[in-house]
Amino acid sequence: MQQSQLTILMAIIIAIIVLTAAAILLLKCVRRFRRYRRTGFMDEMEGHDFEYFCAELLEKQGFIEVEVTRGSGDFGVDILAEKDGVTYAIQCKRYNGPVGVEAVLRTYGGCAYYERMVGAVMTNQYFTAPAVEAAKKLQILLWDRGYIDEMMEE
Repeated sequence: MQQSQLTILMAIIIAIIVLTAAAILLLKCVRRFRRYRRTGFMDEMEGHDFEYFCAELLEKQGFIEVEVTRGSGDFGVDILAEKDGVTYAIQCKRYNGPVGVEAVLRTYGGCAYYERMVGAVMTNQYFTAPAVEAAKKLQILLWDRGYIDEMMEE
């Protein structure tokens, strides 16, 4: 075998090894993600960890300038972000039960305070009927557990 043929063969072998390792890593990540969804890993997070999780999820969905606000005195807004020229004020609620109307009202106020175009409440749970009604009237987006699951699947 000539030296150039041997070099090409070695390059092909190395490429196969690298691609195989990448495929195995990807498969492990997919399995971990599916296990997290089944075990409800969001329910185990602390509130601030949930905010950072949501911020990372939004970035993966194409949001830019994603910023987690300070923990207190944030006027009901945990994340500021932008997507397609639209600015968002997002409140994150990691709860053990349904999210009520207060979260919607605080998001509405925080959205005005930060001068954002759209307000949203993001939660690991679901919303009460009064929260849904208030959100419709105030034009606040509600991103519940099902919506977050859909975002994670993309």
